[in-house]
Amino acid sequence: MLHATETTAETTWQDYANCLGVDPDLFFPERGASTREAKEVCRGCVVREDCLEFALANGEKFGIWGGMSERERRRIRRARAMARRAAATA
Repeated sequence: MLHATETTAETTWQDYANCLGVDPDLFFPERGASTREAKEVCRGCVVREDCLEFALANGEKFGIWGGMSERERRRIRRARAMARRAAATA
């Protein structure tokens, strides 16, 4: 999910996002509401991975980013942290 107000060179990937021009509320559903429609917009997006990495790097805690919910991103962060710890002790 992108924020239209961000215009740094770092976020040029946003110009290619499927969600460009889509109502942002779709990507921030009420608790317990379906995320299916938002994830469908993300499916096949050419910058999906960039969007996900942006959310992970910036600690986005809410919304659908890169086709993943907060819970799904939390799992990725946890798995990456475990992998870093394992690599550090190896």
